Amino acid sequence: MIFPSSTFKIYLATDPVDFRKGMDGLAAHVMRNFDLDPFCGAFFVFRSKGSDKTKVLMWDGTGLVLIYKRIEGRGFVWPKMQGGTVTLTKAQFEALFEGLDWGRVATAHYTHPKIA
Repeated sequence: MIFPSSTFKIYLATDPVDFRKGMDGLAAHVMRNFDLDPFCGAFFVFRSKGSDKTKVLMWDGTGLVLIYKRIEGRGFVWPKMQGGTVTLTKAQFEALFEGLDWGRVATAHYTHPKIA
């Protein structure tokens, strides 16, 4: 299991990508289709045409890292195909990676206390 720190940005591509693409092809896809920098340290999550496979691309400071996961059973829960990306929280990413319904994970909004 991989757990990004809560300081990392996590982008989920809503449309399926060609899963024959490797690191370089997915990095080019990020630059060309999302106008984002694949070398910024963010996590980029891609889906296959079926619901059972995902690839995660990220730059760790020394090189590109590609994680491939095929899940058994009903597959991953994906958002509606709409083009572009959806930003996930760390908790949502962890739920997605485990095959849970990440959309049901609540996102907490914290306010910092004012100086008393």
